[in-house]
Amino acid sequence: MPRLRPRSKVWLEVGGDVALSEWRVELLEAVEAHGSLTAAAQALGVPFRTAWDRVREMESRLGIKLLDTQSGGPGGGHSVLTPEAREVIARFHRIVDGIGELVDRRFQEEFGEK
Repeated sequence: MPRLRPRSKVWLEVGGDVALSEWRVELLEAVEAHGSLTAAAQALGVPFRTAWDRVREMESRLGIKLLDTQSGGPGGGHSVLTPEAREVIARFHRIVDGIGELVDRRFQEEFGEK
């Protein structure tokens, strides 16, 4: 029989609106990995417009620029994360990891090795 395991989701809000979430961080990391927002959206299976809207929402709510973009050209456009985006991603991962450790510890206290 499979073991009982805790799960949690973390997101950050500004004024009740999502500013950063696991999926949004995944989107930014996909931009870094694929070199463009278009390729990131394709890799994640979402429309470009959705990806673009989420990046703009994050930038507005966080108050920082997340992507440096260049459109067109012979090889097409590309995007890179700003240093501020990399720092926000790193901080978000530290928060999620820390919460995961707390959840795991609390789970062990309540349920032990079941």
